[in-house]
Formats: sequence, C-alpha cells, structure tokens
Amino acid sequence: MCGITGAIWTRPQLALDEAVLERMINVLRHRGPDEAGQYCSGHRVQPPYEATPGVALGHRRLVVIDPQGGAQPMSNEDQSVWVVCNGEIYNYPALRQRLEGAGHTFRSHSDTEAIVHLYEDEGVDCFSHLNGMFAVAIWDAARRRLVLARDRLGQKPLVYRTEPGRLLFASELKSLLEVPGAPRDVDPAAVDEYFTYQYVPPPNTIFRSIRKLPPAHFAVFQNDQLTVRSYWNPHTVQQRSLPADQYVEQLREFLHSAVRMRLRSDVPLGALLSGGVDSSLIAATMQRLSDRPIKTFTIGFASSEYDESRFGRAVADHLGTEHHELQLSADATQIADRLAWHFDEPMADSSAIPTWHLSQLARQHVTVVLSGDGGDELFAGYHRYRAVALAGAVDRLPRPLRAMARSRLWQSLPASGNQRSRLRQAKRFAEAMALSPARRYLDWVGIFRESQRAELYADDFVAQLPDSDPAEFLVRAWRQSAGRDAVATASLTDLVTYLPCDLMTKVDIASMAHGLECRQPMLDHRLVELAVQIPTHLKLRGRRGKRILQRAFGSLLPDEIWRRRKMGFGAPMSDWFRSELREMTADTLLASDAHCRAFCREDAVRGMFEQHQSGQFDHAARLWALLTFELWLRRWAAL
Repeated sequence: MCGITGAIWTRPQLALDEAVLERMINVLRHRGPDEAGQYCSGHRVQPPYEATPGVALGHRRLVVIDPQGGAQPMSNEDQSVWVVCNGEIYNYPALRQRLEGAGHTFRSHSDTEAIVHLYEDEGVDCFSHLNGMFAVAIWDAARRRLVLARDRLGQKPLVYRTEPGRLLFASELKSLLEVPGAPRDVDPAAVDEYFTYQYVPPPNTIFRSIRKLPPAHFAVFQNDQLTVRSYWNPHTVQQRSLPADQYVEQLREFLHSAVRMRLRSDVPLGALLSGGVDSSLIAATMQRLSDRPIKTFTIGFASSEYDESRFGRAVADHLGTEHHELQLSADATQIADRLAWHFDEPMADSSAIPTWHLSQLARQHVTVVLSGDGGDELFAGYHRYRAVALAGAVDRLPRPLRAMARSRLWQSLPASGNQRSRLRQAKRFAEAMALSPARRYLDWVGIFRESQRAELYADDFVAQLPDSDPAEFLVRAWRQSAGRDAVATASLTDLVTYLPCDLMTKVDIASMAHGLECRQPMLDHRLVELAVQIPTHLKLRGRRGKRILQRAFGSLLPDEIWRRRKMGFGAPMSDWFRSELREMTADTLLASDAHCRAFCREDAVRGMFEQHQSGQFDHAARLWALLTFELWLRRWAAL
C-alpha cells in the first residue's frame, strides 16, 4: 500500500521542479512510511523532431510484498514503460507465470511488476485482467502517453488536475496542492453534492480545478488530450435463477479463494472484527486457513446502542483468535482537526472516528488487515432495504390503490422529534412515497433533503449554484439497474455510489493515516459479480437479510451472531454533540468568523444546534457534516 503522485507536461515552462516533486511525495508519507522513490524524464525533442513530453512519477512505499525488490517506480526490461501503483494485485502469481511464459523477464517478486509487463502485452486492456485494489499511473514512452487507472470498486483513490500542456495526479488532494499556484477555489456544485450525500461524488472534487478518476475507469493523456473510459460495470451482470445450493457452493468457493489470495503478505496481518456477520465471516475464513491464531481487533463504546465489542469478543472466543479490544471515549474533539487534514476533502461519515481508532489499534500489532466491507451491499444487509421492498410492493399496486396507500400511510403517522425512533423513520418513509423510486431512496439515505438545503444555504451561495441537480449522480446509477426488483436496484446503486464514495474513502484514509493496509475480500470482483446474479429472495426474506450467507456459512459462526440485531459501525454522535462536542461546535460553527457563513445561513445553523441541544430533534448527522465542512474550510480552502 502506497501513495503515488506525479505529472506529465508538453511545455518546458511547465516542467515539475524537483523540489516540488519532493514535496508532493513527502506529503503522502503517512501512506508509505518505509521508502520513497521517483522517476523523472525531461521534455525533449527527438528525431524526427517530435516532442517527447516530460514526466515525473513519485512514490511513497509501505512495504508489504517483496521488501528487498519491490521499490517503485518500476520499469520493464528496456525502461520504455514505467509504473507507480498504490494497492495490491492479488492474482499476480498467475499473471507472472503467464507473462514469463510469454518471454517477459522479472527482476523482482513484486505484484506491481506484473502490471508493467501485462501493459506491454495488453495495453489499456490490462486492467480488466487485474484482481486487486489499485490506483495506477503508467508512463509509456514509446506512445508518449500517461495512463491512469483505478480499481473496480474504488478501494484506492486517484485525483488529477489538467491545464493546457500539463496533467498532475496524486493519491490525495493535498499532494496536488503542493504545486505552486495550485488553485483552491471551492466548487459550489460540489458543496451542494456534499450536503446531499455527505461526500463529493466523482468526477467532482471539492475544488473546481481537480477531478476524481471514477472507480473502474482508466484515463489516457496523450497529445495534450485526456480521454476517460470505463472498463467494468456491474450493471451488465444479470440475475439468474439457479438452484440455491448452486449459489451456496459458488459462494463458499469464491469467498475462500478471495480470503486466501488476500493472506499473501511478507508482513504481519490480522482482521478487523466488529462482531457483525461480514467481518466475522472473514475472520472465520482466515482462521480456517491459518495454522496459528490470527490477530483480531475490535472497538467498543460506553453507549450500549453503539457498542458491538461483546459480539466481537464472542466471535474471537469462538474462533480462538488473539483478540485486541479498545474502549473508545468521546474524544472527537481531540482528533477532529487531524481528520480534517487527512480527509483533505470534506467527508461527513462519523464512522470515520471509530475506523480511525481501530486502524491505530491494529497498526500497533500488524501492517495488513482484512475487513468485511461490501457484505451489506451485496447481500441485502441494510435495514433500509426492507423499506425499499415495502415501497416496491406499494409501487406495484394499481394506480388508485397506490395513491390511497400512500395517502393513508402519511396521514396515519403523527410527527416525532426523535429522528432515530421507529415512528420518525416510518413517517419519513411515508412522506417519501410520493417521489420516484430513485429520488425516494436518496431522500432516505441523504443527509440534507432538498427542502432542508434550501433553508440552509445563504442567498449569495445560492446565486453561485449551477443549473445542475446533485441527485443526478444517484438517479443515473438507479436507471442503470432498470428491470431489476426494487431491492436489487437499491443494493446495486449503493455498490457503485455509497460504497466507493463513502465507505471506501473512509477506510482508505483512516487506515492509511496510520500506515495500515486494509483488504476487503467481499469486494473481489468475482464474488461481486456472483452476488449481483443471486435473486433477492435468496438474500432478503421478511425482516432478515443475508440469508444466503447463513445458508452457506452458518456453521462457521455462533448462532447469536446470525440472530443479532444489526447495529452499524457508528459513533454516539447525538450524545457527543450534547456533551464533548457542544463547546467546540459553538466555538466554530457559531463563531462570528465561521468560514461556513459564506455558504450557510447563520440562523439555520444555530437553529439546528439549539434544536439538538433541547432534544427537540436529532440533528447529529447534519451538525457533524457542518462541523466537518467548517474545519475543512479553515485548513484547506481559499476564501
């Protein structure tokens, strides 16, 4: 796991200064604390008088595979192709065997070297042959082009900035901000997206001039032109009606293979264990493949509503792991500024706090961990999918009955101030029934609804907003799933929106802040494609999801893990905003010099704060989004 950065330029005056490249590399030191490397080739003119662009590749390395021979940047035999990679290629032994058979010579045992030679043979088609998590930059001197690519599920980040005659790229925004004159203008459309989703979806970033490469895409910069293309799309995978036992056998085979491939490491590894089904299955499979107790790591809270540590402990005892546990106190005030530096784009998922501490705990013992991310999206694990199923049933009623059902649902529910109460959730469900299925779903999963954003935004900021709809990101993903049932559509939409843009961003930044590599076996693309094929009725029935997982792996875990109520990996933010975070919030969000006043009305922010303090309404998620945005503005923005 590493950090990558660099540039390509076709104008000599835009050449990247060596000192600037050093700063771009070193600001990513947390991603790769073990080694640094770079490759530079200056702009030059060669016969027949064609200009060869200048290029600079930078790398920070976390040593995981081939400690002696895996330094980057790395080249092919004649140094006409160079690569830097952040991530891991799990199928590299098979690729290496194939490439050596085709005549390629390897100088290391690194997984990255397989990319170099595969690119020589396959060109930009090489990425569809990779099983892994990766962000890659390839300099192809013969074709005078730079190729960027990102893994299928967005596990590894990649951002870039283009200007006439130059492209710059990096694992994190802060690396690009080391370039002199780098613009820091905040994009109003991205701010609107942030307050809609709690993250900024690709291709936007919070800055006008910087873009994200979307997951499962590659980009080619050649002749001063940038072309971006997709190489994988899970929407093309269709559901199939196979016997359940067939799916069970394939699930067992694919999960076993995915975990086994991700155990390959030259440094110690362990498992993040929440005590939920997904992380427990990964830990159980790891233990079955190990000849000694694996190391497992769990975070607990004093609040029983958020504390899963007893379940993690139960699984660890059942499996016989070497278990490590940390009880977390309300210390968001201590790490909020550090989070704002590492998350150099505002991201308001409060589970970043326990993920940060869990990563810090794990890094004291291991360098690599496996986690259960992806199981909820693939196997209908979220509570909201039950609401989706109910709404889908209402949508299928004849029009008069549908209108009657929607009306009665809404009218029969009184208001409730407790956002987390079942009554409040039911009312929100009923209120959204008049919307289209995609916009209804956004209304449920979003952080500020459209009407709430209208009340929040300052008039001057509203005047800057473009004529674009932030909902289009989710709506577009929803449309691609046309023809599937409502739950399959929602879960596939989550797979290409919420999972890469929120969960994978959170895990990548929080783990790499501590130099910890996190691998997700559930996101092996073979397992993903299999899960997309499985009919919904085998995943979700009644109030319980993941039924096919229990059928396939029931004997691996204690019965209480299969029966337990899903809690989610969060933090007790509602309580914290009335205690530990209260003073900090008042001193930042409500201060006369608050930066967010350029975007948000002070009375709207104050109203939310006071409603939350009085218990009238639970605004914790919105307050955290506002506080995160304010801290980010103070550190990174040019206002």
